[in-house]
Amino acid sequence: LGQLRMIPHITICICTYRRPELLRRLLAALQTLESDGRFSHSVVVADNDAERSAHKVAAAQHTQGMLEIVYVSEPRQNIALARNAALRHSTGDYVAFIDDDEFPGPRWLLDMLDTCVRTGSSGVLGPVRPHFDSPPPDWIVRGRFCERPEFSTGREMPGNECRTGNVLFRRDILATLGDQPFREQFGTGGEDVDFFVRLTGSGCTFRWCQEGAVYETVPPERWTRRYMIRRALLRGRNTLKVPGSHFVRLAKSLVAVPLYGVLLPLTLPLGQHIFMRYCIRFCDHAGRLLAAIGLNPVDARA
Repeated sequence: LGQLRMIPHITICICTYRRPELLRRLLAALQTLESDGRFSHSVVVADNDAERSAHKVAAAQHTQGMLEIVYVSEPRQNIALARNAALRHSTGDYVAFIDDDEFPGPRWLLDMLDTCVRTGSSGVLGPVRPHFDSPPPDWIVRGRFCERPEFSTGREMPGNECRTGNVLFRRDILATLGDQPFREQFGTGGEDVDFFVRLTGSGCTFRWCQEGAVYETVPPERWTRRYMIRRALLRGRNTLKVPGSHFVRLAKSLVAVPLYGVLLPLTLPLGQHIFMRYCIRFCDHAGRLLAAIGLNPVDARA
């Protein structure tokens, strides 16, 4: 008998909260991933709903498909705790994170793993592109509010530009972060930026994989001005929790808030998409300043 060739194992971690239909779409897509015999993979679903709304979906996909799916419940509503619960049940050589409202193409992990191995990096991140089940308003498209920056394959990613929406990393890098890789105080968001800032600070390197795209379903409730403003305020608040110079961040916001406050009325004749672009920037900085004086207008994850 010839010696068996060892191949790496990838655990795909999904944190979910009351999105059973979107989770079903994602798990169905993961059933069709291609590996070309270069890796094996399994899934961990971390349900952050105390009512365990994801359990039936995960169990059904596990029974009907060929993919191993482990279900874990984290009843305390906190995205950082949910991510840690997923990591505790991960096995093998690599961990991938993908959000419950996203879905990949069949070669997603092949492309991500190839770039990670070829560049010798600690991990790789890929594009998250919007997917609309129905056409959004014109101002949403013109403003490109649902689009995110993309880069050339191989670009080194600073920690503060890294996210968990589409990432693959070597599992052994978690050893530098202790028992709580994602910190509980980031329960409403920003936990992933903090995670990557600490990892890059310890010497880890992350690179971009342009080929490894996933698609984020953007529902109509995210096409509203209210949603975008709430999210910007929350994002601004969470930046004060990330390691770094708070003085510099606050100084920038002290300049930006009055500047954008003056510009906002001037952008109204240019169209709603221009007005909202500057309104979001204003709220990013305003949320940071409000948090600095102990005011938190947004208490829950937007």
